Amino acid sequence: MKIGFIGCGNMASAMIRGILGAGLCSAEELSAAAPSAATQAKIREELGIRCLSDRECAGSSDVLFLAVKPQYYEEVIREVRDDAAPDTLIISIAPGKTLAWLSEQFGGKRKIIRSMPNTPAMVGEGMAGLCPGDYVTEEDLKLAVSIFECFGKAEVVPERLMDVVTAVSGSSPAYVFLIIEAMADGAVADGMPRDKAYRFAAQAVLGSAKMVLETGLHPGALKDMVCSPGGTTMEAVRVLEEKGLRSALIEAEKACVRKAGGM
Repeated sequence: MKIGFIGCGNMASAMIRGILGAGLCSAEELSAAAPSAATQAKIREELGIRCLSDRECAGSSDVLFLAVKPQYYEEVIREVRDDAAPDTLIISIAPGKTLAWLSEQFGGKRKIIRSMPNTPAMVGEGMAGLCPGDYVTEEDLKLAVSIFECFGKAEVVPERLMDVVTAVSGSSPAYVFLIIEAMADGAVADGMPRDKAYRFAAQAVLGSAKMVLETGLHPGALKDMVCSPGGTTMEAVRVLEEKGLRSALIEAEKACVRKAGGM
């Protein structure tokens, strides 16, 4: 099976490293295309895979990832659509590009999956939503899921939820990084060295997320377990509620959904 990537930024690079690390494909079976000389050098030297032109990549791939920025999709698809074989499985990772739009750009009956991965794929902890088009078979979808599971987890969702996936997963690492940075700033303000502050804050977020995933308990119940009556945590939670943390996160996600839907 040959897998190709048109575009090889941070997201595509993380996915390629995950695929190689999982042994799903050999380096000879992977290829990528990128316009800049620096990225082409990275493809050859850091990733150790074939560096091809956009058209060569499309023509030689059984599974083709479109990993360019959304504003370049129309131009790139127009360039490669006649080179990709009719049975090539095409996977988009761009927000806002609907299956109907992608199908129209490719000229109709194509096997297309719309996906939204996120940057924790860089450490093997990505989360991706996948939405198959009409011509994608069950086997195709299983293959796509297996690829995404090389660098994290993946779930199939209906297309109406794909913009929500962008908000709650695709973009949300940025929200979490802001929270970690703010937690660390608070610790530094009270005298903790910055390197230690980042470690304490990041490990607390990692451990808390793991508790949600592994215990199956509601996040509110886990929060209550930490909030002793009249204690320090309850006082901190009171201030967070007063300052609108919960509302700010909800409104940020809603803004993200609106932006994704308009792309």
